[in-house]
Amino acid sequence: MNRRSAIESRKNILDAALTVFSDYGYRGASMRMIAGHAGISVGGLYLYFKSKDELCLTMLKDRLEDLVIQLEKVASNNQNPVDAITQYITISTEYTKRHRELILAQSREQGFTFGIDIKRRFFRRQRKLVEMIIRNGIDSGHFGDCNTKEVTKVAISIIRGFLLSIIVDQENLFQPDECARFMLRGLLKRGV
Repeated sequence: MNRRSAIESRKNILDAALTVFSDYGYRGASMRMIAGHAGISVGGLYLYFKSKDELCLTMLKDRLEDLVIQLEKVASNNQNPVDAITQYITISTEYTKRHRELILAQSREQGFTFGIDIKRRFFRRQRKLVEMIIRNGIDSGHFGDCNTKEVTKVAISIIRGFLLSIIVDQENLFQPDECARFMLRGLLKRGV
């Protein structure tokens, strides 16, 4: 098997796993179901992943890596920091909506601590990105001077709360630009 087909096969398996885990949950999914959905034998699947846990952790890592790459593009682009925050929230929102069922199933069945090291690395990278956007906003004169580390923690908490509301209560959805507007401007009237 050449390198290209191995990479394509791995991607095909991870896409199949995403579909099967989303449709049946972690407990309801089997390696046989994933192999069938990927169009390969169960033995072929085990050549790539030794267990359902390993496959699920790899899928989680790859999905979060894909998300952080998109977010890094937004944060590193020298654009208006207000637009950067809005795009950051929009991308995070779309990701959460697209993977809502999988996130629910994984949280319900495996608990929040499943893949905790992967999640911690992702959260650290998120903080760095939001902090970079805030620093760029201060440097460009769009944002007032502040304790960037503390403001980053608050901003991340607001964004995570917003994303959690998408997962738990879809009727509580609001527009990402309104979330950004509230975060950036708050409720105070100008001049107060």
